Amino acid sequence: MKKIYLMWVVFAYILTGCSGNTATHGEHEHEAHEHKEGHDHSHEGHDHNHEGHDHEHEGHDHEHEKTGEEHAGEISFKKALAEAIGLQTSKVEPGAFTDVIKTSGRVMAAQGEESTVVATVPGVVTFGNLSFVDGTAVRKGQAILSLASSSLSDGNVAAKAKYAYENAKKEYERMEALVGDKIVSAKDFEQARLNYENAKVAWEAVAGKQTANGVSVVSPMNGYLKNLQVKEGDYVTVGQPLATISQNSRLVLRAEVSEKYYNYLPSVRSANFRTPYDNVTYKLSDLRGRLLSYGKASDANSFYIPVTFEFDNKGAIIPGSFVEIYLLTAPMQNVISVPVSALIEEQGVYSVFVREHEEAYKKVPVTLGADNGSEVQILSGLKAGDEVVTVGAYQIKLASASNAIPAHTHNH
Repeated sequence: MKKIYLMWVVFAYILTGCSGNTATHGEHEHEAHEHKEGHDHSHEGHDHNHEGHDHEHEGHDHEHEKTGEEHAGEISFKKALAEAIGLQTSKVEPGAFTDVIKTSGRVMAAQGEESTVVATVPGVVTFGNLSFVDGTAVRKGQAILSLASSSLSDGNVAAKAKYAYENAKKEYERMEALVGDKIVSAKDFEQARLNYENAKVAWEAVAGKQTANGVSVVSPMNGYLKNLQVKEGDYVTVGQPLATISQNSRLVLRAEVSEKYYNYLPSVRSANFRTPYDNVTYKLSDLRGRLLSYGKASDANSFYIPVTFEFDNKGAIIPGSFVEIYLLTAPMQNVISVPVSALIEEQGVYSVFVREHEEAYKKVPVTLGADNGSEVQILSGLKAGDEVVTVGAYQIKLASASNAIPAHTHNH
């Protein structure tokens, strides 16, 4: 009986121990589960913080991209470099401008500004030690060339003129003393006087001009030698043109205008022109220029109407040269214009450089209007107050090929 009782006690003890282990293990599992959930939750929070950090970086990228957009297209050009090349800018302001008829024409000498030198005696041209070419400056009375006739069959013209004059003078003086006494007739006396006058004129034409090389031909006025028409050794006759002397102090500008502009010609007031040899635009307003006339009909041999101006030759303008002409007609107000030097042309598209700040410039496409040779009307692309580069635009164009400011971004 005691033995059965002890077995029940042991069995109960074993049951009690198993229950305790089970509860303890459940508690450990519960705590472990709670710890795992808490750890996962903490990681979720940590992940949330990382998402917030990423969000901040995205905002940072957005700000940098916005800054890049503001600077995109600008060209960096240092102040020191701009000063070194003499870069100049000008603020655009609306102002007066004139409509323009662009054509071509020619510069010619004004009436009375040229004189043709002709041969006073027949002879062979010789320059001797003189070196005269087109464009040489000459003074009034200066010898240009000599005409030698001593080797010709007719003999020395100057010597013959001297002998003829001396003989005619003696005969005239002899008859003058006899005509009063009726020893010679009045008719013979008049003939002697006529011979004397003719011989005197012939002699005075060469008197004082004899040299070892012959009779000198001299310039009739101060000016420049133009169109030398003979060369060493040429034979010339009396009255043959030898050269032209031009003073070039006043010149004539003759524009050839198409008939389609005939109705605009009464409004022409002045003109600018550009020469092909110095690429300079001359303004008649700076050269005391004035409009002489414009044709009322086209020439019989062409379809153009002439418009003629006169002006002072203050520069090295060559008479006879062909030029580009800009006829200035009706005035226009509130026009935006820039100098021709400000324009950059690329495949038929024109642009200018606008200064954004001290060391940054931006290329702006523009639409052109009237062109007077020195300034160009801008129809679109610029507004009042824009600071445009007028000198040095080409250097900025070269810099733009490799020095454009890129968009500023940071990727994290």
